[in-house]
Amino acid sequence: MSKEKAQRLDKVLANLGYGSRKEIKQLIRQGQITVNDVLAVRPEQHVQPEQDVLTVCGEVVRYRNTVYFMLHKPPGMISATEDTRWPVVTDLLSAEDSVFDVFPVGRLDKDTEGLLLLTNDGVLAHRLLSPKWKVDKRYRATVEGQVTEADVAAFAQGVVLDDGYKTQPSVLEIVTSGPVSEVLVTISEGKFHQVKRMFEAVGKTVTYLKRLTMGPLALDETLALGEYRELTDEEKQQLFAAVRLIGETSK
Repeated sequence: MSKEKAQRLDKVLANLGYGSRKEIKQLIRQGQITVNDVLAVRPEQHVQPEQDVLTVCGEVVRYRNTVYFMLHKPPGMISATEDTRWPVVTDLLSAEDSVFDVFPVGRLDKDTEGLLLLTNDGVLAHRLLSPKWKVDKRYRATVEGQVTEADVAAFAQGVVLDDGYKTQPSVLEIVTSGPVSEVLVTISEGKFHQVKRMFEAVGKTVTYLKRLTMGPLALDETLALGEYRELTDEEKQQLFAAVRLIGETSK
């Protein structure tokens, strides 16, 4: 580990949500912080957090530069970090996790629910959203109107939206067809309200929309609306592999 990666002890712990620098200093005075089983004595002590074993009040500190959270987004929330009118998805994070300054990767409409990735890894986020990598996103939708094989063919060719943009080919699967239809839709883009606008282009209205997958990442259905968890190591590696970030992204 190079010297450039050494950081002040109080800064590391404050950034991980263990308190303000003043509070960290007080914990050091109380003998509540150790570095490699040795009591810390100075808040400005330099540590290598990826190598050194730090404890606070007997708890081993889990150090991460980057974090990756899977959120089951509920309806009624904005996919943003702040908004003046509506609650935002980052409001759902615990105080411990909020310190990482994560942001949503892409957007789900306010009334759309389902899989939303939150991270502070800008490189991964950029690649997941870049048209270059064509990361598929799969949705379940309830549609007013009978979805037909003609609609399936239209989606496969790409449909022209209300602003004249022709979408990339997408996959439309009919689950049930009738006055109200249930479908699955897979797209590789992320235009504003895209799925809803695609159905509007074929004369139908989406009344319910839920994102199920983003690339290889699938929504953990054991998460209730509004709940989140960290990605497993396997899920992270699958995401990195999907956009060729193996070996490039922080642990």
